[in-house]
Amino acid sequence: MDSLFTHGNIVNQLTDEELAAFFRESGNHEIVGELFKRYAHLVLGVCIKYLHNRDEARDAAQDIFEKLFTSLKKYEVHNFKSWLLTVTKSHCAMILRNRKRDGVLVSWEDNLWDEVMENGSFQHHHEDDTEERIRKLHRALGDLSPGQQQCVLLFYFDGKSYHEIEEVTGFTPGEVKSHIQNGKRNLKIILEQQFYE
Repeated sequence: MDSLFTHGNIVNQLTDEELAAFFRESGNHEIVGELFKRYAHLVLGVCIKYLHNRDEARDAAQDIFEKLFTSLKKYEVHNFKSWLLTVTKSHCAMILRNRKRDGVLVSWEDNLWDEVMENGSFQHHHEDDTEERIRKLHRALGDLSPGQQQCVLLFYFDGKSYHEIEEVTGFTPGEVKSHIQNGKRNLKIILEQQFYE
C-alpha cells in the first residue's frame, strides 16, 4: 500500500471506496488524509450551514475526520460521500443539541427513541434525564455499521422514504429495509448495554 503513495498520483485515481478499503487493510493514515483533501470543503460547508459559526464548524469538521480512523477501520463503506454527509449532519445535530440544553427532544430523536425502546419496561425502568438519553442515542448511532447508520439517519433525521433512501445510497429496497430494522435492533442492544455498564 505504501507504494501507492511513493508513486505520486496513483492515489488520486482511486475511488473513495477503494481508498476506504485500502485503509481498512493497511491502516495507512495518509489515505484518510487523501479523503480529507477531497471532502474537507464539503464537510466544512455542511458544518457551517448547521452551526452558523465558522470556528465551531472547523472544530466539528476536524472531529468528524478524526472519527474516520475508527469508523473506516471497523466497517466497509459502500458509498463514502453519502455516508460522510450523513455522519456530518448527525454530528452537527448533536452539537446543536448540546448547545440548546433546554431538555426538549427534537421530533426525530423522540420518534427514534420511542421506536427503539418500544417495550416500555426498559424505558420505565430507566429514567434518564432527557439530555443524557440524547447523548446515549447519538453515541449508539455512532456505533452502528455505516449502512445501518446512514439508512436510520436518512429515515428519521432527514425524513426520507425508503425509495428516496435507495436513490441516495444505491442500496436495494431489501438492503434499505434490512439496514433500518437491524439498525434499530442494534441501537436497542447498545442502549441497554450502556444502561447496565
